Amino acid sequence: MKYIRIGRIVNTHALKGEVRLISDFEYKDRVFIKDFILYIGQFKIPEVIETHRIHKQYDMIKFVGINYINDVLKYKGEVVYINEEDLKLNDNEILESDYVNYLVYVGEKNIGQIEEYRCDNGNKMIKLNNKYIPYNRDFISKIDKEHKIIYMHDIEVFL
Repeated sequence: MKYIRIGRIVNTHALKGEVRLISDFEYKDRVFIKDFILYIGQFKIPEVIETHRIHKQYDMIKFVGINYINDVLKYKGEVVYINEEDLKLNDNEILESDYVNYLVYVGEKNIGQIEEYRCDNGNKMIKLNNKYIPYNRDFISKIDKEHKIIYMHDIEVFL
């Protein structure tokens, strides 16, 4: 089983066992749904989502069978994961973290290979030719998953 990090539980909310989760995961609409299983912490404790809602910048989640704040205090500060197999991606979709080692083309010219993907305080960056450049889906023309190639445009200014 391959786990994908999707966020962190930063606090509890109210008294009925709801948690506040900070996440910049790109496919939240497929994960934060009723009966989806999240894996919490170092030991990947499985919890099933009962409800999800958005409050300010938080994803508010209540788990099945947890009805008291004391039952979720142990999760405060823990990283939250999903099983990659549970995430159903279309053929033209890819996780941003999987871009590492993809070749980057601008037009027909190979300009390098993605060395790293990172997200710092909501700022998504890719490392290309030892330079960090902003990651924005608007720069991507096409993704070839089979050959691990990303076709980009308008990024010459960053190189």
